[in-house]
Amino acid sequence: MFGATIAAKLGLRVSQVDTVLGLLKEGSTIPFIARYRKDSTGNLDEVQIQQIQDEEKLLISFTDRKIFIEKTISEQGKMTATLQEKIDAATTLNELEDIYLPYKPKRKTKAQAAREQGLEPLADILLAQQNKNIEIIASTYVNEVIKTTEEALQGARDIIAEKINEDAALRAKLRKLFEAKANLQSKVLADKMNEAIKYKDYFDFSEPIHKVPSHRILAVMRGFLEGFLRMNIAPPEEDALYLIEEAYMRGFSAETPHLQKAVKDAYRRLLQPALETEYRTALKQKADEDAIAVFAENLRQLLLSAPLGSKRMLAIDPGYRTGCKVVCLDEKGELLTTDLIYVHEDKRIHDSEYKIKELVKIYGIEVFAIGDGTAGRETEQFIKKMNLGLPIFLVNEDGASVYSASEVAREEFPNEDITVRGAVSIGRRLMDPLAELVKIDPKSIGVGQYQHDVNPFRLKEKLDQTVVSCVNAVGVNINTASKQLLNYVSGINETVAQNIIEYRKTNGAFTGREQILKVPRLGAKAYEQCAGFLRIPQAVNPLDASAVHPEAYSIVEKMAADLQSDVKEMIGNETLLKKIDVKQYITETTGLLTLQDIIKELHKPGLDPRKELEQFEFANIYAIEEVKVGMELPGVVTNLTRFGAFIDIGVKQDGLVHVSEIAHKYISDPNEVLSLQQKVYVKVLEVDIVRKRIALSIKQTQPVPTASAGNHAAPKKKNVIQQQEADLSNLNVTDALSMLKKKFGK
Repeated sequence: MFGATIAAKLGLRVSQVDTVLGLLKEGSTIPFIARYRKDSTGNLDEVQIQQIQDEEKLLISFTDRKIFIEKTISEQGKMTATLQEKIDAATTLNELEDIYLPYKPKRKTKAQAAREQGLEPLADILLAQQNKNIEIIASTYVNEVIKTTEEALQGARDIIAEKINEDAALRAKLRKLFEAKANLQSKVLADKMNEAIKYKDYFDFSEPIHKVPSHRILAVMRGFLEGFLRMNIAPPEEDALYLIEEAYMRGFSAETPHLQKAVKDAYRRLLQPALETEYRTALKQKADEDAIAVFAENLRQLLLSAPLGSKRMLAIDPGYRTGCKVVCLDEKGELLTTDLIYVHEDKRIHDSEYKIKELVKIYGIEVFAIGDGTAGRETEQFIKKMNLGLPIFLVNEDGASVYSASEVAREEFPNEDITVRGAVSIGRRLMDPLAELVKIDPKSIGVGQYQHDVNPFRLKEKLDQTVVSCVNAVGVNINTASKQLLNYVSGINETVAQNIIEYRKTNGAFTGREQILKVPRLGAKAYEQCAGFLRIPQAVNPLDASAVHPEAYSIVEKMAADLQSDVKEMIGNETLLKKIDVKQYITETTGLLTLQDIIKELHKPGLDPRKELEQFEFANIYAIEEVKVGMELPGVVTNLTRFGAFIDIGVKQDGLVHVSEIAHKYISDPNEVLSLQQKVYVKVLEVDIVRKRIALSIKQTQPVPTASAGNHAAPKKKNVIQQQEADLSNLNVTDALSMLKKKFGK
């Protein structure tokens, strides 16, 4: 129904759009379509498929509104052929609403009251502009209700103002004027200057609406809603009045002064406020979408953070007064034991060291995971001084406290207190960030931009889509996955996820994908959608541990047979795989793109797409008081905003690199050259201990590039940022992501 319209807007073929819409209607999920129906869709990716789905929703909404408007006008007996043509020609909601405005039920207006008093003929005389004696004509309308000539003229002007306001063609012209010349303006309320100090940048602010970035829109709107700022959206008034006068006035006549008053009233009282509301809504939606996109991309990067993998781990949730909660976990993340140590009291240090050494010995600990919050660096230093020869990782603990108090945590550890649960979450997050972070509401993970100001329903929708995409991109071990992780697998809902857990408890581990069909309420369609994303390591059929879909097993078996081999021998065998001519296996249902994916998967079945985790060490500083101007320090990008990058240099406060201090070339957005968790080297430009702010520079640690060196300079400190040159050279906007400071608001 909407295929051609969507295809034209997105620059796709109609057949591609129709195929996607058909698959979605059948109950296929976006990850499934993107991964296993490439030949049908012409290799559309998840983003394009999501765009098609979103556009269809918008068109359905537009069509529903159009039908409603047609019905309402028809019921009023006012539908004409000309009006129907205008409605049919409308392509946007704004056009539809402009056409509908004169017929829209509304509260009694000044113009309606004037019409009821019989003043419409006088308004028509004014609009005719025949240079008549208006005062004498107006006096004939004076009666018991209309006391004076001026009252009559005012009523006529009210009718004209409403007519101007309801002129769809004029509103379209004014809308273009707003788009081209309107500014978003804000001023502080005189009696709020002290309270509104955090909005100082917006005390006297003005920027064209087509240029203002999303974070400024949201900041101004927050200040407005909190009662600190006045906000206005409008083009120069003289330009707007000129457009209206051009449409309604013909030279100078006796009626001109009255028309000028009506024009000014129509604009100031009706049109400007209405269009301001419209553009305020549009700007808010634009800012919301931008902020939500930033949040979603940040979340994606965080969920796809490099996992350490299965290691026996000692995890610590640091603390000062209450001590550090210690937990030991096995390779699967199962809790083995708990303890409490005090590393900030001299009299308890020896006892704490003894406990750690004993735990390492008894449980065969292979790695330390330490929360990076309060007392994190000091706890790291305590462990380092013990010289145990084991890797030590500082782990981002944002959201760990939220998890520890959640129903999910209580269900997992009903007999443990929240400090134990928090320490377990820190350890598991190091093992596999994705598997652990899906248990936490994404809004609590510590990423985002003005997340509390955006549309909560749209935010949740987008974040859920992001989690689903990440989970299915990595794949899930059905024998170890939590209910929360399974719930995000394509085709699986909360009920089915719980049924999988119950089936495991009753029947033991799954040994083959065909067993998945035995799970209650998991039917053939759900199996089709989920099977390729569920992994069964050590399964009888080696393909069950891969991303090859069961529907393609027969093709792989035929390939093996043609090679006079078997599937197990063929997997990972470069020599055999090179002999396969995939074109020989093309059928009506299996095309070249699917076959190429199968061969790629057979080379490295079940390969985790995430990068390997690398250790990183901060400089030997622990507090902002130790940071001095001129220092050059290693750091990690923790957040990106439109105005700069926040860098963790190992003290409690992240430092800010303004966008102008990131690269020697001009960039408008930090994510053009930086990405989350990138290792960088920074120079300290300013330290404000009172306000707890640190200003940093990346470009001042790098030589200015010469003409032959290209746009990107090599990093100065190879031991800290060995890959920085490659990172800065190769990152693009698609790969990069933006994110706010994780401590924002504290």
